Amino acid sequence: MNQKISVIGAGIMGTGIAQVASTHGFSVSLVDSSQDALERSHSSLNLVMNRMVEKGKIDIEESDAILSRVHWTSEIGSINDSKLVIEAVIENMEVKQKIFSDVESLVSNNCIIATNTSSLSVAKITSSCSNTSRVMGIHFFNPVPLMKLVEVIPMKKTAPNLVNDVKTILQSWNKTIVMAKDTPGFIVNR
Repeated sequence: MNQKISVIGAGIMGTGIAQVASTHGFSVSLVDSSQDALERSHSSLNLVMNRMVEKGKIDIEESDAILSRVHWTSEIGSINDSKLVIEAVIENMEVKQKIFSDVESLVSNNCIIATNTSSLSVAKITSSCSNTSRVMGIHFFNPVPLMKLVEVIPMKKTAPNLVNDVKTILQSWNKTIVMAKDTPGFIVNR
């Protein structure tokens, strides 16, 4: 399995997802159109790593390795060789649909495309995609590195093998997975 994921959106959630993936050995392309957001994300993750080193939770070599696996970029084309792309931008339907349409045109046919929405319909977000067998929701909770629970929301047409791939990835990140239906708030927020 390709060990590269991409996260669209370098806010608190996107940075947290990138931290967890990188901590578990994945290469991460963290994409945002805002240079300020990318710089804040980079500074934030550096601070987190420094604190973890100070507390003795990791050593400096591990910190450096985690940081080296995250690539902050405004170039959406950097996602092209990802196994999984997770959209983690503002809760705006039109923005998310545009991202899904753009992502689908850039990645391979077997790349999984997921939204981290907490409140919008996954089906509506992913309706802009032509290949709906590879789309789903993967809802992380904040703060991502500390919260073990992740809701996985497959669509009716999501390929079962891709759901299994996502479960395998999330389990490798030490996450506890619950399967949810595409209903407002899914399980936890409901």
